[in-house]
Amino acid sequence: MFTSLRFRLPAFFLAGIALAGIVSTAVAVQLFQDHIRSQTLSELRRESVGLTKLYAQQAVQTSEEGGSAPAFVAKQLEEATGDRLFYVGVPIFPGQPSGLRQLPQSAVDWQKLEQGETISFEFTPPGEHRRLLAVAHPLPLQEGGPTFGALVVAKPKTDLTARWLTLLKLFGVAFGIGLVVAAGLAWYLSRRFARPLLALSRAADRVAGGRYDVEVPAVPGGGEVQHLAERFNQMAARLAEVEQQERNFLMSVSHELRTPLTAIRGHVEALREGVVDDPAAQLESLQVIAMETERLERLVGDVLDLAKLDARRFTVLHEEVDMERLVDQAYAAFGEDARRRDIDYRIEVRARPVIVTDGDRVLQVISNLLQNAFRWTPDGGRVELELAAENGAVSVAVADTGPGITPEEQERIFRPFWSRDGGGTGLGLAIARELAVALGGRIELQTSPGEGSRFELVLPAEEAAAPVRAPALPAAR
Repeated sequence: MFTSLRFRLPAFFLAGIALAGIVSTAVAVQLFQDHIRSQTLSELRRESVGLTKLYAQQAVQTSEEGGSAPAFVAKQLEEATGDRLFYVGVPIFPGQPSGLRQLPQSAVDWQKLEQGETISFEFTPPGEHRRLLAVAHPLPLQEGGPTFGALVVAKPKTDLTARWLTLLKLFGVAFGIGLVVAAGLAWYLSRRFARPLLALSRAADRVAGGRYDVEVPAVPGGGEVQHLAERFNQMAARLAEVEQQERNFLMSVSHELRTPLTAIRGHVEALREGVVDDPAAQLESLQVIAMETERLERLVGDVLDLAKLDARRFTVLHEEVDMERLVDQAYAAFGEDARRRDIDYRIEVRARPVIVTDGDRVLQVISNLLQNAFRWTPDGGRVELELAAENGAVSVAVADTGPGITPEEQERIFRPFWSRDGGGTGLGLAIARELAVALGGRIELQTSPGEGSRFELVLPAEEAAAPVRAPALPAAR
């Protein structure tokens, strides 16, 4: 259960929300603490300034009138403001009670007070355990005169803590409600996201078991999951197609192998048993055997070539190749077939390049393209072979008047074992394209249904180097 995506997805979602909430709460509490401290210091500073002026005025008035120390009612002020009052410095009226708690000068920065600065600090009053946040304002009896002391207005830090603890409780309640809502949303979203992924997982299990007739339901809303479902359906369809192609290939190869083998076996048995005793008939049987053997050799060679190309273990030779002679050789190989089927078979040579490439493999590609053209061109049709060179490339084009190829089939015809009519091995065009790539070129296709096809082999025109003459040696004396 705990490894299931339906559990892990909402768990990670909630963990992320919880972490974000905790961090946000910590930051908010810290900012609130700083704000409360700053606000409290501002309030204490205003109170200390006002009370100090009031106390100084009363002290000066009392001193001028020759009276006793001013009746500074500290307890009433503390009850009214909620703050604690202290005095630090030299008593203005020695020996007379002032009503203020006395602090030693060491508890404050006395040097700054003497310079007329208002200071803020923290301290623990004598005999107490609570820390107080305080502001001290210097007390001169006359403006510009010496500082006798300072009136200290203080507030317990626990009052500040109580304020942000209240805020923290409110944050906790809001966070809990938000977490519950987020949990419900996460559960709903996880089920919505996990449902197509679970369907993909079940479909993948079926594909792994060799069953390709699966289809993942369409995922609404778009996005990566929909893209994955579409690609999975395409993959399953492609695997099913590949499996069908392999079956067709095995059936085609079995048929292609059985036909020449049956012919070879029949002629060999006839020759061995003496059924054919006429020398002319014997020679004809041997010719049939040779032709069928060549047919088998071509079939096995195609399969081996495709396997080497797929494994990237194919060796390409580099030699000087006269493309005109090569095209003439390929053209001549299909002349008899064209005559027998009354096909208008033409060749057009627009250039006579000599390039460095693998001549045998180029001839194989052209022969495969011609074989494909003759297969699909009806009797009385037309097949054209053209050689040209321009823009640094050599091209050999094969055009036919066959049925053409639909857009859906234009990529499939180059796949191994795929055949439009289920006949043949489906290797000719696949090998041709792989060989073209191995030679550094490509095969381009121009076709439309009902208007024939044009396959063009394009190779880089790497011209043969001019022969270098060796320097003449001096004659021997």
